[in-house]
Amino acid sequence: MALRIGIISHVKHSIREPFAGGLECHTALLAQALKARGHDVTLFGAGDAACSPHVDVFCKETKQFEDEPDGGYIYEHHAYHDLMNDISRRPFDIIHNNSLHYLPVAMADQLSIPMVTTLHTPAFWEMAGSMKLSLFENSYFVAVSEVIRKAWSSVVEADVVIPNGIDLDKFAFQAVPEAPAYLFWFGRIVPEKGLHLAIAAARLAQIPLRFAGPISDTAYFDAKIRPHLGEQARYLGHLSHDRLIAAMAGASACLCTPIWEEPYGLVVAEALACGTPVAGFERGALPDLIDASSGILVEPENPQALAWAARKVQSLSRQDCRRRAGEIGDARRMMEAYEALYVRLCAANTGRAAARPEPAWYDGLRSRKLLRAYYLGNPQADLSEVA
Repeated sequence: MALRIGIISHVKHSIREPFAGGLECHTALLAQALKARGHDVTLFGAGDAACSPHVDVFCKETKQFEDEPDGGYIYEHHAYHDLMNDISRRPFDIIHNNSLHYLPVAMADQLSIPMVTTLHTPAFWEMAGSMKLSLFENSYFVAVSEVIRKAWSSVVEADVVIPNGIDLDKFAFQAVPEAPAYLFWFGRIVPEKGLHLAIAAARLAQIPLRFAGPISDTAYFDAKIRPHLGEQARYLGHLSHDRLIAAMAGASACLCTPIWEEPYGLVVAEALACGTPVAGFERGALPDLIDASSGILVEPENPQALAWAARKVQSLSRQDCRRRAGEIGDARRMMEAYEALYVRLCAANTGRAAARPEPAWYDGLRSRKLLRAYYLGNPQADLSEVA
């Protein structure tokens, strides 16, 4: 059953390589895999004239507004508002919301078709507030892990848990690591990813660390990372997919150092797919991904324990690591689960009437404050006070 599917991405970064993070990579994979399965897919995202041709660009990247007083909030709000109105007039069968923005959820009831929203992060007040204002007539929610399902359970019950996946064919297995040995870390370079702890652990293990990823927080990089650069800790840059895979596959071990409740951890699946065992912190969804054959998890924020784990995991079978990647992160299983959900929701949809009048709170500056009032338990908030 071929479906007409619209996918809404978040708009801080465009959906193109090298990807700014796991969410961008996941969104691109979702669109490409659905197209390969015969569906008519439109991916709505941010960008410019140089953006990938498979993206229907509806606004600029909002990272351009980071230095403005509102951080681009109003621009982003109106971009999503206009997009949802546009989508309501298009002949889609289903919408997949991958945006992490409150407005698509709040406006889902304006559509006559189902909208699936994937919950990629722990609960935050803007999204939770929009859920309180939604009637949920057309909204359905997917959690990427049991950790995320539980994190949102006080706000909304996820209809299903569908773990993220990767295209295993794009991750070349390497049976023997490079010599001399090195450790590898990759991801967005921000405090919550804990790169500074990976650097400390590699130093304690007396094994060089190579790391890669976009510098998303320059203050953190300058204060916590730059002073340690050298042969012991070498920054490879924000790598293309092929260069990233080569660096990861050659490593003796991959370090995964979240200092927050990691929602899923594509880094883990990608490293294991290359045959590289993982040493990491026991946080978030990582215990559901790593078993005794593929890595070791230790006490969070403990570089000494991580150094021990980084040495220990090098004796694990790289073939077992690849096998584990297939068990936890095969994109084919992810796509089969999403496709089955789409078909079920479309079959159950009764063609509800669309285009109900928009509530006044959709308007500009008010909405953020009113959402906060609802989330904090004051649904009778006086609009005159938040205008």
